[in-house]
Amino acid sequence: MQTTIKNVQYQHTNSYETLNDLGPKTKNVWLAFHGIGFLSKYFLRYFEDLDSDQNYIIAPQAPSKYYLNGKYRHVGASWLTRVDREQETQNILNYVGKILESENIPSHCQLIVFGFSQGVSVATRLLAKTNLKCSKLILYAGGIPDELKATDFERLIKDATAVYSVVGTEDEYINAKRLEEETEKLDQLFQGTAKQITFNGGHELKKEIINSFAY
Repeated sequence: MQTTIKNVQYQHTNSYETLNDLGPKTKNVWLAFHGIGFLSKYFLRYFEDLDSDQNYIIAPQAPSKYYLNGKYRHVGASWLTRVDREQETQNILNYVGKILESENIPSHCQLIVFGFSQGVSVATRLLAKTNLKCSKLILYAGGIPDELKATDFERLIKDATAVYSVVGTEDEYINAKRLEEETEKLDQLFQGTAKQITFNGGHELKKEIINSFAY
């Protein structure tokens, strides 16, 4: 069977959620990308203990929603898959660009880009493929896409962006071999400037770790 792939462009609307208010007291603006199976509204619960005056959190919503566990009750979402990955990545970048345009983050705020699990691939691709500047990049329990190169992050190193990798000692998705591979990749991509943080636990978000980056 011979098929032909064709493309069309059309207008698409997607939501996103925020926590707290963006104002003159805001110190940190977080651009937080959730993992697979999350919705942005529930992901924000992990940021609720941050000082509400100083921290404003933007949680983009992954576009591909689906029912979890086949029970048609709870809904989660995924950012992208290996199918049409480049096209889907560009769609996500366009979407995030519109969010940032709409939010118009004041220059006095420091931007923290945070990715959890699958959100790590979105956060790193965003910074590799755009001119977005941030003060901190936090890669929490996720892998960096193989196609990214050290040259993609030279600007971050030049801007002295603080890069952190966070992983649980019992993470079921990151065995010893993969941890070694990801550590090597981290060192190569960020020229040894990234800091690695481990905690006792699995593939999970811990509020106290998130809170520690709000300085």
